[in-house]
This record gives sequence, structure tokens and C-alpha cells, in this order.
Amino acid sequence: MKKAELRNIYKTKRQQLSEIDVDNLSIAIANQLLKLTVWQASFYHVFLTIEEQKEVNTDYILNILSGKDKNIVISKSDFKTYEMTHFLLTDNTKIKKNKYNIPEPIDGIEIKNENIEVVFIPLLAFDKQGNRVGYGKGFYDRFLSKCRPETIKIGLSFFEAETEITDVFESDITLDFCVTPNKTYKF
Repeated sequence: MKKAELRNIYKTKRQQLSEIDVDNLSIAIANQLLKLTVWQASFYHVFLTIEEQKEVNTDYILNILSGKDKNIVISKSDFKTYEMTHFLLTDNTKIKKNKYNIPEPIDGIEIKNENIEVVFIPLLAFDKQGNRVGYGKGFYDRFLSKCRPETIKIGLSFFEAETEITDVFESDITLDFCVTPNKTYKF
């Protein structure tokens, strides 16, 4: 199936989830993540949930990372360049929603791409080869292309894998893992 078609299907599927569904599924994803052997790293990049899009609630992942005393990195998006700037999340970080309802740090301690060891990636759909469908602006492909090759890329999805995304580009960065409430896919 093509990305545009999958984007529409999965946006609709997510909107049909209740707040309780989103919460329960997000907890199940966090519990699945705990089974992975990715917890020895220091710098973890986490997206902050766009509640209006019914994204995976990353508060549970933030709690895991805080409990393990890890460096948490969050991003600010530039919609002119489609690039992201990354900041260390601290007790003093002020978060504000941008015009697209994306919670972002106002400023802070900037972290370079090459310092980030594990990235948790939002997505709408993914396939059994580790290809993913996001919102279509390419923010994560640009970001991941500037990370070190050994950076671990973990997608988070409420839904299971599609068989194949047919319109994959050479510039698309594949996942190493995708974690759903019931299963972890390794690519």
C-alpha cells in the first residue's frame, strides 16, 4: 500500500481510539520497551505526545528514562527548513505547544545529533521491513540521517505491521525495532 493511503487509514484508526484506549495501549508499549536491551545508552531522544493526534503517550517512557537516570533529549521543529533542533530535558525546561500542537522546549541546552544513541520515533504505520509512514514532512528522515549509523531507531505504534509500504524512497530511514502493545518487531 502507498504511504498516502496508509496515512489516511491510520489517522482514522487513531481518532477512533478513546483516551482510555490511548492510555492503556501506551502503557503496554512502555512495558514492551522494558524487554529491549537498549538501556545501557546515555542519550535518549523522545518525542513529546501530540494529544490531539492521539499519538502514543510518551510520559510512561519519560518516567522509565528518568527512573534509569538517563539523559532525555526532546526537539523543536522548524517548519521552514523541516529540521529539528534537540535539547536536553531538565527540571528547568519550559515546554510550549507550537501552532501544530506539538509540545516543544522554548530553549535549553542544545544536544548534537551525534550524541543521541537511541531514538523513539512517532509514526502512523510501518511494514514488516522496518519502513515507516509519518505525517509526510520528512523531519525524522532528515534528523536520523545526521545521527551516527549505530543510533538505535525504535518506532512506537498502536497497530501491527503492514505487509509492505510500496512507495519507499532511498532517503527513507528504516527502523531497527518497532514496538506495539503486543509485540516487538526487530528489523
